[in-house]
Amino acid sequence: MTTSPTRTSASAPPPAPTSPGTPVGHRVLPADEHRAAAEAHQRRVARYTSGFLGRRHAGKTHPVEDFLFTYYSHSPGQLSRWHPGVGAVLQGAGASEQAGWRFYTTVDDGSPEGAAGLDVVRFRRERDSMIGFARRLLSATAARPAQLGCFGLHEWAMVYRSVQHGQRHDQVPLRLGAEGTDEVVESLNIRCTHFDAYRFYTPSAKPLNTLSPTRESQVALEQPGCLHANMDLYKWAYKLIPAVGSDLLMDCFDLAWRIRELDMRASPYDLADWGYAPVPIETPAGRAEYARAQKGFSEEAQLLRGRLLDVLDVVDALAGDV
Repeated sequence: MTTSPTRTSASAPPPAPTSPGTPVGHRVLPADEHRAAAEAHQRRVARYTSGFLGRRHAGKTHPVEDFLFTYYSHSPGQLSRWHPGVGAVLQGAGASEQAGWRFYTTVDDGSPEGAAGLDVVRFRRERDSMIGFARRLLSATAARPAQLGCFGLHEWAMVYRSVQHGQRHDQVPLRLGAEGTDEVVESLNIRCTHFDAYRFYTPSAKPLNTLSPTRESQVALEQPGCLHANMDLYKWAYKLIPAVGSDLLMDCFDLAWRIRELDMRASPYDLADWGYAPVPIETPAGRAEYARAQKGFSEEAQLLRGRLLDVLDVVDALAGDV
């Protein structure tokens, strides 16, 4: 069972800097430091985006790796843009340019070059609804035990009775064929708690799920064993930019990237031509392998939830009453 994350306040800013004029509770990043951090971030991002951008230019697709760029709304260009996160003040070259980005502002720190940082009051005021929902969802999910018995059947339910309903990702064959896929769905209990997976079920599969998730019940149902809920930490991270810094954003992205691979390896699709060995959840050994990996991802995700919630705590502390 996965426990709630320990709130270490790892994302909180360190004590007040020595630079005169900088707001109390902020940390100062000189020009050479924030320039090096931005370059390192762009190299990290390029390891994930280069393949996608090359395929897009060539008119090709990848059934596993393209997902984070096509399902989620954050583009490779947006992902490449570096943000230091709440509580940071950028000094020197480049600060004036960043001051013009959304939710940034000029900071009077007494230096001739000027400085820039997050306008935390404006961010808190204008993103109030998003912040409130993210806090409720992340907190509720973190407080629940992980359920590890779904075995990735949501992907199977999306192609259940594909002869009748058609097949998602029809460019990739089904590993057991349509009939064999239907038999697996009918032989196991489907217990998906995640609305954004459930909504893609075929009409024949929806009544087989033990729950009927809705957008309205998302906060009440989301739990930390769900692969899709854990992938969605990337979504909440980019929706909370620039308060969320790029290091945390990319940690969420990296987790989502690895979860996506398990999700598809455990799916009904035959991905041998793409170099992926299946996790055969139609067998006891395959289900055990899936549950072990799911548990590890759940534990990683709980730590990231804690870090995202820490960021929201810092936003509230620095913004005060708005």
